[in-house]
Amino acid sequence: MTGVPRPNGPAVAFGRFDHFDTELRGPVALLRINRPGKLNSFAGTFWPQLRGLLGTLIGDKSIRAVVITGSGDRSFSTGGDIVSFAELDTPVARQEFLTECLKTFAAVEECPLPVIAAVNGWALGGGCELTFACDIVLAGESATFGMPEAAVGLVPGFGVLRAPSIIGRQNTKLMVLAGERITAQRAYELGMVQRVLPDEDLLPAALALGERIASHAPLALEVGKRMVNRGIDREEVRHSIEAVTMLYSTRDAAEGIRAFAERREPHFEGC
Repeated sequence: MTGVPRPNGPAVAFGRFDHFDTELRGPVALLRINRPGKLNSFAGTFWPQLRGLLGTLIGDKSIRAVVITGSGDRSFSTGGDIVSFAELDTPVARQEFLTECLKTFAAVEECPLPVIAAVNGWALGGGCELTFACDIVLAGESATFGMPEAAVGLVPGFGVLRAPSIIGRQNTKLMVLAGERITAQRAYELGMVQRVLPDEDLLPAALALGERIASHAPLALEVGKRMVNRGIDREEVRHSIEAVTMLYSTRDAAEGIRAFAERREPHFEGC
C-alpha cells in the first residue's frame, strides 16, 4: 500500500516497507508480517524495514499503540530465512547481519509506543524472539513457540538474552538446547504469553487492547515502558553478537544450514 488517508490530514506513507502489510485502526497501527508463502519468515529487508516503520509510526502523534501479527492463518513468523544464511560467507557479513537483528529487537523494546504481539500459528526462531521484545503477547490457541536454532548449529542471539528473565533459566535451556516447542497454553503458564484466545478472537482482542492502551496518556505509557525496561543491559548485546558470529563460522553451522536446505538430518562434529 502506498499510504493510508487520514480524515483530517495527509496519508501516512507505508509503501517502502513491503515486508509488511500496514493498516491504521484508529489510534492503533496494525503491522502484518507479509510473507505468507514463506510462513512469514524474515528476509534480509525485514530488519531495517521494521525499524524504519516504527520510526514512521512514532512520528505520527495520532498513533498510540502497535499490533504485530502474521499474514494468513498458519504462522506469526518462522524467523530468519535459514537457506539465506549460507550467503553470509564472511565474518564481517555475519557480524553485520547479527547487528541488524539485535538493533531491530532493541528498537521494538525501546519504541515509545506500546507494541503488542498477536501470535497466530508458528512463532519459531526469530519469530519467537520477536515476541520477547514486544511489551504484551496475546496468542491464539493454535500458536506454537520454539527456538530451534541449535538444530542448524546456532543459538538465538536475542532469545538467550531475554528469555531467562521471562521464563527462567531452565525453561530457556529446554527451548534453546533441546529445541523444545511449546503450546500457547504452556507459554501462558511460563509467562511468555499474557492471554490465550480462540484463534478467531485473537486479532479483535489485540486491537481492542491496543485501543484501551491508546486511551491513556502517551507520556505515561512511554515513561512506564521505559521504567519497566530499565534493567536491560546493552553490554550483553555485544557479547551475544560476538558469540553467534563465532558460531556462524563453524563447520557445524555450515552443515546444519546445508542439511536444512537439503531436507536431511545434519551430521555435527563439534567444530
